[in-house]
Amino acid sequence: MSFTRPYPWERSYPKGVQWDAPIEIGAVPAILDESAALYGHKAALEYRDRQMTFTELAALSKRAAEGLRRLGVGRGTPLAVYLPNTPYHMITFFGALRLGARIVHLSPLDAERELAYKLKDSGAKTLVTTNFPMMLPRALKLLAEGHCERVIVGDDARWGAPPVPLEAINESDKVLNYETLLAHEPGAPFPELSPDDIAVLQYTGGTTGTPKGAMLTHGNLTAATSIYGAWQRGQGIEPAQDKVICVLPLFHIYALTSVMLRAVKSGNELMLRPRFDVETTIRDIEVRRATAFPGVPTMWIALNAAPGIEKRDLSSLKHCYSGGAPMPVEVQQRFERLTGHSIRGGWGMTETSPAGTNLPYYGAFPPGTIGLPLPGIVIDVVALDDPTRVLGFGEIGEMRIKGPNVFGGYWNKPEESAASFVDGFFLTGDIVYMQEDGYLFLVDRKKDMIISGGFNVYPQVVEQAIYEHPDVQEVLVIGVPDAYRGEAAKAFVKLRADAPELTLEALNRFLADKIGKHEMPAALEIRPALPRTSVGKLSKKELIEEERAKHAASAPESLKRARS
Repeated sequence: MSFTRPYPWERSYPKGVQWDAPIEIGAVPAILDESAALYGHKAALEYRDRQMTFTELAALSKRAAEGLRRLGVGRGTPLAVYLPNTPYHMITFFGALRLGARIVHLSPLDAERELAYKLKDSGAKTLVTTNFPMMLPRALKLLAEGHCERVIVGDDARWGAPPVPLEAINESDKVLNYETLLAHEPGAPFPELSPDDIAVLQYTGGTTGTPKGAMLTHGNLTAATSIYGAWQRGQGIEPAQDKVICVLPLFHIYALTSVMLRAVKSGNELMLRPRFDVETTIRDIEVRRATAFPGVPTMWIALNAAPGIEKRDLSSLKHCYSGGAPMPVEVQQRFERLTGHSIRGGWGMTETSPAGTNLPYYGAFPPGTIGLPLPGIVIDVVALDDPTRVLGFGEIGEMRIKGPNVFGGYWNKPEESAASFVDGFFLTGDIVYMQEDGYLFLVDRKKDMIISGGFNVYPQVVEQAIYEHPDVQEVLVIGVPDAYRGEAAKAFVKLRADAPELTLEALNRFLADKIGKHEMPAALEIRPALPRTSVGKLSKKELIEEERAKHAASAPESLKRARS
């Protein structure tokens, strides 16, 4: 069954939302410039109680662009951005894109080898960071080992008194203070940009271990931003009304587009926070009167557990969003019982920039759904063994998607790129079904990628790191349910003969410089042998089934009855 208009999900759209609403496709810097013209002296962001207007943000981004240009950055230049949530990220992002450069986001959660791999694969020679503890030393180590040729360091004290002592910035011919970028007014006009120009190489492991750079164009990012805007406006959400808490990391596609670009486009104030803290978030709502909080399930779990949350003044909060990982129904319902606020959200991925599906802002929705396809996006469900065969309502298969927000492929990986598309649709790897009213339900993932606290964890990467332990003979890593993170990695290990006891704590100490903190196993089981297939390959199937049975057996009786 191939869908034609009107699409089934259109009948469930809120009144005022049109699937064929105009989608603006252009260059990313225009988003900021248009908002600067419209909202001028309104606050674009707030960081440590200091506000920056749209006019100031646009001006600083142009100065940064000029400074980067004088360093040789131009059209097609990959620029590594290794930053937490600070104003430097937004200034650098818009500034570099004015030149036609390509942003290469590096995660503070990455281990050194992952950072080195992304620098090499992308070709980035210049790295922008700040003097946060741990970040600057790691950046300088990458420089010393030849993984990049220049480091630009922003002094975090520029934005007010830092909560912790900062690393000293010692300038040299290869280490520059960010102020150097801001020293000159823009000279020659910036180049004309095409929607087809690559804006970001956003690394994702997809479903295989080695990170791949998703090539997101200016057209992809502006289309995704416009798609969210069409969904928002159609439901009566007025621009320039919200104060949005941004604790989600801007190096992640969820925060980059769904939070930052969306807020800039709408003229909203972005409250930048380098990390999530329950009390700070509640204070941002109670005292600073934040109106919107986008989070991931682990954050909502933490808020649910906050003592006295039901007595706190959350009256300013109008919009609660969750994404990055599946939201447990019980977490969603508990937050609503405690606070009276409903959590909305949807589904997306790096390759879709990340627009995909969303729940309506108001009214009821089926429990457990990931929402409806957004305006301008077409989604269908295809057979797992034949991605050209479209399935009917209620049938379980792989979700595929197409729209102006969907990327064109992976950097330097033409074969994997080609294999990811069928009939013009991107194959997501997610197993779903669709109801007749267009609501989608996520069942499972086609591959064994783990989503832990909203971050992708690739078992193959963890396995490869564990294999480096001298006492490990064989290892398999799978995802297991985790009450806080949603999912976490569990390692099953067969030790070498006569090896001493291996504990989880000892294993994680060994892995500390090899994988990121979010990738660390949360559980370890030592076994005399690991399961194998009939041809002798190590097999995860049996382990996954064992863990599912164990989890089902330990589930509350009420949940068991609901499942049956």
